[in-house]
Amino acid sequence: MSTTQALKVFEDKRIRTFWDDQDEKWLFCINDIIEALTESSDPADYFKTRRKRDKDLDDFVRGSNCPTHSFVSTDGKPHAVKCMDLQGIFRIIQSIPSKKAEPFKRWLAQVGAERIHQMQDPELGIQQSLQDYKRLGYSDNWINQRLKSIEIRKDLTDQWKAHGVEEGTGYATLTDIIYYTWAGLTAREYKHLKGLKQENLRDNMTNEELVMNMLAELTTSNITKEEHPETMSEHARVAERGGSVAKVAKEAFEKQTGKKVVSSMSMKRYIASQQPKLELGTGEAVEIDG
Repeated sequence: MSTTQALKVFEDKRIRTFWDDQDEKWLFCINDIIEALTESSDPADYFKTRRKRDKDLDDFVRGSNCPTHSFVSTDGKPHAVKCMDLQGIFRIIQSIPSKKAEPFKRWLAQVGAERIHQMQDPELGIQQSLQDYKRLGYSDNWINQRLKSIEIRKDLTDQWKAHGVEEGTGYATLTDIIYYTWAGLTAREYKHLKGLKQENLRDNMTNEELVMNMLAELTTSNITKEEHPETMSEHARVAERGGSVAKVAKEAFEKQTGKKVVSSMSMKRYIASQQPKLELGTGEAVEIDG
């Protein structure tokens, strides 16, 4: 089954989704939907309680109506979560008392329509991503860098897949090598520095961090294309070489500017600061909430 993962934004809530090419439909992470509708701190428990109270809903959720899909979690590894298509999500909405139900239905309908248009015109998908990031408060300069980083990352994972790297664990391992080589931190350590939990690390990088990571991944991708590594150890050495190129660039940048590239700045801290003078992309380590 060919799928395309995406992150959708309803108001300020992020919804993990994926497009099933075979059945041509969106599927949505149930826990994310529940959290967006109820703002529950434990959406899984909330949904479990609703199912106990609504036998029809419980029956509907069981079996093929509620497939699982793996998304990469905070530990850098894929974890399976329960998902549902549009029909199933509408059924869930019926059982949940929420003032957001009607606007959420309209949002779901819009998401479905957008995918059809994006398949006909891929540029619309880029525009949608741009709008989503704008709604979350990112600057135009940062958004341009982020969209480019997505393109470079996609090319790298395509190369890994074509050269036999295992999706999920294999990708996470090589990504950790790239990060550690140029930044001196694994993905988990990097997220801890920025105070992140469920948030995407790249969505919380400064412009400088994004540029260095793009250079590392672009170099790794190009070496892979040229040398065609086969074993995991060969891929690991290529990832380290790619990261080394970015490490040299980082050290040169820091020497010339006097600024550290690796930063504790995150989007959460940027918004919390409420200081217009701060830009996500200054490259400075600004501590806001500890």
